[in-house]
Amino acid sequence: MNYLDELKDLAVLHARAQRMSRSHCREVLARIRHEAGTGPGSWAGAWSAEASRHEARGRHLDACAHYAMARFPYADGAGRADALRRCVGSFDRWRRSRGIERLEVTTPSGTVACWAAGLSRSDPRPVLLVTGGIVSVKEQWAPLAARARALRAAVVVTEMPGVGENTLPYTRESWRMFPALLDSLTGRADTDHAYALALSFSGHLAIRAALADDRIRGIMTVGAPITEFFTGRTPWPALPRTTTKTLEHLLGLPGDQARDHLRDWALSPTELAGLRVPLRYVACERDEIIPREERAVLDRHVPDVDIVSFDDVHGAPGHLPDTRVWILRSLLRMRGLTGPRTAAVGGLSALLRLRDAARRTP
Repeated sequence: MNYLDELKDLAVLHARAQRMSRSHCREVLARIRHEAGTGPGSWAGAWSAEASRHEARGRHLDACAHYAMARFPYADGAGRADALRRCVGSFDRWRRSRGIERLEVTTPSGTVACWAAGLSRSDPRPVLLVTGGIVSVKEQWAPLAARARALRAAVVVTEMPGVGENTLPYTRESWRMFPALLDSLTGRADTDHAYALALSFSGHLAIRAALADDRIRGIMTVGAPITEFFTGRTPWPALPRTTTKTLEHLLGLPGDQARDHLRDWALSPTELAGLRVPLRYVACERDEIIPREERAVLDRHVPDVDIVSFDDVHGAPGHLPDTRVWILRSLLRMRGLTGPRTAAVGGLSALLRLRDAARRTP
């Protein structure tokens, strides 16, 4: 499969996660004839043209989603960089009437931009930190912040280092971003009770952070690399080119050097055995990125782990509703909001809809 066809396959997962219909996604993808460039038929051009159409109609969240796809998988040129800027701007316009605020956390290594809701000095709530993987910007997941009241949480959505607006470098020490975020929320949230919804590669960072920071009380992740991915069980050329190109971009290293650089990032059995918080993990039987052996590693070493497995590829694109429900229920149980109390959490039904009841892009 060539690189453009691979991008098109992967795009469906990320478009569907942003409530686009499969047919609409396929329609836009059919217009794309080349991956690079900015004009008609280009990746950035086709998605950005669709985004502009929604923007002109005042449909800012739809515009944001399409701009997010236009910069996918990372901003490697003028077209994708412009799409990222417009993606942020569209979300900024959408969020203003929805109680979502922008946060910027400055660290010695760079700046972490976030979208947040539910922060309060008078009524500090437990924190839900939300991060995507190496190819998804925070705006893809940030609409979840609008559910902060229903979730009874302070919801903070951001990106992995090097992704989107996050200017931190992606290194073995990138997990330190999580404690820095919690430190910045002191006084406006109950930072002693934090939970991480950390998807894909950010799940690895969240586990490392929880080993060092006992404010993190639970982790939910989908397809996170743990040990076997880093130690090289899957040859670099056998991985999707989108994954390897993006990792090379984030690390600033070419192929073999990037692979070698990652080898000591693996979580050891001792580290995993020291994880004293619940870990809830979604695995996929046909995952083309994360080795199946990761599940055995988790089962063998993590004291409190629950794994659900779907017959699907990385990210479970065919099981998005089921994944959302499982993650939500896991979060509620970690926080002790089970049984009759769960039913009392207003607005959660919007997150529990299993199929097409949610808003779709026409």
